[in-house]
Amino acid sequence: MEADHKVINTKKVTVPVTGMSCAACAVSVESMLKNTSGVENAGVNYANQSAFVEFDPKATNLETLDKVLESIGYGFIINDDDDEAIAEQEKIQLEHYNDLKRKTMLTGILAVPVVIIGMFFMDLPYGNYVMMALTIPVLFIFGKDFFVNAFKQARHGKSNMDTLVALSTGIAFLFSAFNTLNPQFWHSRGVHPHVYFEAATVIIFFILLGKLLEEKAKTNTSDALKKLIGLQPKTVKVIRDQKEIEISVKDVQLHDEIIIRSGEKIPVDGKVISGNSFVDESLMTGEPIPAEKMTDSQVFAGTINQQGSFTFSAEKIGKNTVLAQIIKTVQAAQGSKAPVQRLVDKIAGIFVPVVIGIAVMTFCVWMFFGGENALTQALLASVSVLVIACPCALGLATPTAIMVGVGKGAENNILIRDAESLEKAKEVNVVVLDKTGTLTQGHPEVTNWEWAGNIQNQEQHAAAIGLLESRSEHPLAQAVVKFVNTNHNGKIEKFESVTGNGVKGNVNGENYIIGTLSFLEKEGAVLNLELQKFAEIQRNAAQTVIGVSLNQVQIALISIADQLKSTSAEAVQKLQEQGIEVYMLTGDNEQTAAAVAKQVGIKNYLAEVKPDDKMQFIQKLQSEGKIVAMVGDGVNDSQALVQADVSIAMGKGSDIAMDVAKMTLITSDLMVLPKALQLSRKTVATIKQNLFWAFIYNLIGIPIAAGILYPINGFLLNPMIAGAAMALSSVSVVTNSLRLRGLKL
Repeated sequence: MEADHKVINTKKVTVPVTGMSCAACAVSVESMLKNTSGVENAGVNYANQSAFVEFDPKATNLETLDKVLESIGYGFIINDDDDEAIAEQEKIQLEHYNDLKRKTMLTGILAVPVVIIGMFFMDLPYGNYVMMALTIPVLFIFGKDFFVNAFKQARHGKSNMDTLVALSTGIAFLFSAFNTLNPQFWHSRGVHPHVYFEAATVIIFFILLGKLLEEKAKTNTSDALKKLIGLQPKTVKVIRDQKEIEISVKDVQLHDEIIIRSGEKIPVDGKVISGNSFVDESLMTGEPIPAEKMTDSQVFAGTINQQGSFTFSAEKIGKNTVLAQIIKTVQAAQGSKAPVQRLVDKIAGIFVPVVIGIAVMTFCVWMFFGGENALTQALLASVSVLVIACPCALGLATPTAIMVGVGKGAENNILIRDAESLEKAKEVNVVVLDKTGTLTQGHPEVTNWEWAGNIQNQEQHAAAIGLLESRSEHPLAQAVVKFVNTNHNGKIEKFESVTGNGVKGNVNGENYIIGTLSFLEKEGAVLNLELQKFAEIQRNAAQTVIGVSLNQVQIALISIADQLKSTSAEAVQKLQEQGIEVYMLTGDNEQTAAAVAKQVGIKNYLAEVKPDDKMQFIQKLQSEGKIVAMVGDGVNDSQALVQADVSIAMGKGSDIAMDVAKMTLITSDLMVLPKALQLSRKTVATIKQNLFWAFIYNLIGIPIAAGILYPINGFLLNPMIAGAAMALSSVSVVTNSLRLRGLKL
């Protein structure tokens, strides 16, 4: 048996699609793509009119796939520049919207006299001819696309919403035209010929009106993405050949020197080389206080300079900037499918053929049991079935909610990578938090500096301590250097760094030892009793203590801590109020872990855990049936993040943590975490509401249209009312999804 050879070097792209008018269209496009040679995988999102395609570049390309889609009435917008492709798609959508608006208005103008004559002046001389003359442009000019698209679908053995509209209005028109041109056929049989021009025109009007409202509503679902794209300036001032020139942001090259003045948006990522200012980074980081920028500070595309001016060197441009990556992630997430959508796609794929079958069966039943008006009632009922059935509501139920939910997340510093993780987060009942960088700031700071007795020349000794610590790369040493914050002048002799213990050396003729208290004792230094008591108090408060000796006598004790974030305790409380168990994992010692856990209100914690231990602990929780979310920020969290059901990275963490995670909190504020889980619950609830109403609508509407109530109370649904109901079903689903935009997280 030969092994399957799966293509490894595939290309993955997301491309805007044109021509889709309903959910069944999306199913047709996806089916055609998947069945094209060279395509490994494909998915189509009707709500944002895009397709994800994975293909072998050696076997096919986008131009070939575009021609395949053109054969059934659709197409790709192919452009290497994503922004231009989106702009082109928006232009096409705007033109389509304006064209739809024009067609709807003209159809309405022509439909009004047809309805008036058909409902109130049935015996008007030549009334049928007038109605037929007005109906022809409605169907075959303003409603032409329904018939053209239905024909293209039929050529490939496929069907969509256009098929239902074309069949229902086409049958009604042909029957009415025959009765108008050849009334004697019925008169000779003792039957009065009825016409249904008003039904055909009003059906077209209501369906066009529904599509118009749907298009208007759908454009609002991508507002968050438009806001992100709007953060990018179009032009930028650079220095070239010692001259300041203004160029398009697309023409910026690596290492270009870019000038930023007060109030201007930063166009690309880079590093400040001169000047200083404060930059508002809140839209990307969630931090409300503007960040100070000086030489060697990092700046990011889309952030806004507040005051002052500076020059920076471009380090990441185009698609490589942090903002571009965020936009790409949001686009991919909005286009991704939640697991529940797979079932809906299958239903939408068989929906139209099933409805046509029901319409045919309805016609046959009425012809058999309808009595003297059998043909008229059979025609009305079958046309009503074709018109009222709506796969669009089903197709829009999930993707519109996902689009709005992902966009709402982006506005609240929650970057969601795919719809599956957004749906899964609803089920989370355990959250595992890494300590460092998640609950805490992630960098140590000096919190207390105690001198022994009446030590003279404290500033001189502090400068000497800072000078020695500047030779060490240990994070605790760097915290001391930052705290001292003096110019490191002085002569160091006999410097020695002892890994895991501390440093020692001679500065300006004085011998200093800096490190753990046990290290000082080992080196023969005499410890100070009062400072030792203070050290114990600090350790119980989750502080790390280091001692300093001068000429073998302890002169100072320095307390260092990775400070808790101001919102950590509140975030933990919010999670617990939501019924979620919270665990803390840390590599720190038991004493520090216990102190931190107590401060933030966490009862369950593990200390001195290694990366493997974190992963195994999550596996243990999962074996107990728990749905686990892991929140971390470092390389040591990556294994646990992969193992978790929902992986969440802190935005200021390591690149690998953010690459692995399915969600990224683009801020250091842990309060965003309970908001992310709340957003998941609200989005999934909206999806369920949409699906409920879409299914109920069809389950109730189709039998009523078929005439199930006629034997009970004589009610037979008018095709015009059916058309209005169909239009409103799609609009109601989109409107319900848009309610998420007003959600307060």
